[in-house]
Amino acid sequence: MTPGTVMEIGRQAIEVALTISAPMLFAALVVGLIVSIFQAATQLNEATLQFVPKLVVMLMVLLLAGPWMIQYLMDYIQRLFESIPQLIG
Repeated sequence: MTPGTVMEIGRQAIEVALTISAPMLFAALVVGLIVSIFQAATQLNEATLQFVPKLVVMLMVLLLAGPWMIQYLMDYIQRLFESIPQLIG
């Protein structure tokens, strides 16, 4: 196993992690922005006001995108395990 191979596996792992986390992070970003605008417009400076909407939206995204996320991760792990013989020998 060469250092280039190790770097490629690491790059793929980071790419998979970012792809899987992107839907929930994007949803949290959008909800946080909307709640921040609402807080600025109404002058409500309550720190806990953002927590509940973000939690609810992230759970909804997890329910909707969860099967896709699991399948994407399982495909990556399967490809990685199948490539072990080529990496060793």
